[in-house]
Amino acid sequence: MSKTCAHRSPKRRGRATNGALPNDLYSYAEVRPLPRIGRPPKLEPETWTVTDDWSDPLPVTQAEIELFETWFGDFFGELFGPTP
Repeated sequence: MSKTCAHRSPKRRGRATNGALPNDLYSYAEVRPLPRIGRPPKLEPETWTVTDDWSDPLPVTQAEIELFETWFGDFFGELFGPTP
């Protein structure tokens, strides 16, 4: 017959033993970075390439303008003044 978790000794269940507490209660938790999988990223900004493939002028639809006016109308009014 196999033993169940309830019949195991306290040591096997991972219970703390009685005794003095450590001076530093956080000393049990050592923070270690997770191992990275794959190649490390290139961190040299000199090797970065920035591309801009957006059209000029950037097309904006009337629905997008109305959406921004609805949500940010008060802010735009304070920033740029009232609309004529």
